[in-house]
Amino acid sequence: MSRDVISDQVWAVIGPLFPPARATGRPPVDRRSVVEAVAWRYRTGAPWRDLPSRFGNWNTVYRNFRRWATAGV
Repeated sequence: MSRDVISDQVWAVIGPLFPPARATGRPPVDRRSVVEAVAWRYRTGAPWRDLPSRFGNWNTVYRNFRRWATAGV
């Protein structure tokens, strides 16, 4: 398993802590990949714009992180 992948056991614990996805609007991004991207970013100290493409759009990851941080998640 890669260091930037959250195990199923860990995700079973932290996954339910996130707010439910909205029923309207754009389809939600995969929350697990967002958490993995945030962990990668803090582990490497890289700027948000330098997130690898495997995590998706850096701005989407940042907006989700910021929304969750503001909400106290």
